[in-house]
Amino acid sequence: MGRVGVAVDGNFGDLFQLPPVSRGNKYIDFIFKSKAWQYLDLRICYLHEARRQNDCELLKILQDIRENHVSQTTLDRLLITAKQTVSQTNIATKLYTHNVDVDAINKGELDKIEGESHVYNMTALGPDKLIQGMKKTCLAPEVLELKKNALVMFVRNNYKKGYVNGTLGKVAGFTGNDDPIIHTLDNRKINVEQAVWTIMDGDKIIAQITQIPLRLAWAITIHKSQGMTLDGAEIDLSKSFIEGMGYVALSRIKSLKGLKLLGINEMAFRVNREVSEIDKYLINTSGETVVNLKKMGLIRKWLKKREFMYKMTSQ
Repeated sequence: MGRVGVAVDGNFGDLFQLPPVSRGNKYIDFIFKSKAWQYLDLRICYLHEARRQNDCELLKILQDIRENHVSQTTLDRLLITAKQTVSQTNIATKLYTHNVDVDAINKGELDKIEGESHVYNMTALGPDKLIQGMKKTCLAPEVLELKKNALVMFVRNNYKKGYVNGTLGKVAGFTGNDDPIIHTLDNRKINVEQAVWTIMDGDKIIAQITQIPLRLAWAITIHKSQGMTLDGAEIDLSKSFIEGMGYVALSRIKSLKGLKLLGINEMAFRVNREVSEIDKYLINTSGETVVNLKKMGLIRKWLKKREFMYKMTSQ
């Protein structure tokens, strides 16, 4: 399954996911509209292998959405999941389109738990404008309230500690330093310390925020779910309001067995027209790149690879 991916100085993204925020959604500043894109003289390599999913039915549904070929058969297959129960071995996080629904569910579930609350406030250093922008994009909440047995989700990667963005678990308790102890679904216990998000200017930190890298996970917005992998999810797309929303939500899960669809509307199936057009261009250009690589001799390939690696390490 193809993905429109952009890799420039280590940053990349799938253009079929939710578009950049723009006022009134009238004009969206996709990267391919920038002057830098025109001057980069890119060599396109279109990736076709899905890493998150190996469910052929789900991959076909996602491909139908990408290609604007959603049929009644596609819809019917999704609607069937409304009747199924997500496997009891998985904790099903609810995905909603609006913060108001997510906040109400999480608060309601947390209030059901008796016991002491532990509150963690985000701290920040740097210019206010930068900090406000960081807080809006950070997956960790500005104020995090936890109790023992609360369902939580990690919101960043830390392979050394043993968690990634989307890892689910429950609060098993708290350390003497008041750090939460999380019992993950795969039966591991992790002491969670504060994480730091930074904006750098060369070697200098110009802004940073610090918070426990967790959020309550009974429910989460589709916007905040981007980049996550979920074993199970109950997804409500009945209030989808922007192109790409259905694609993002459905592509979080590994298979249709992990999906319970709570609702859907027509907007959930839409993808941005400009993205569809650039996708076709990238596929064709990638094909040309493959042909040219096959014509290139082994020595020339080796020299090109060496030249590229030298440029990367010398920056």
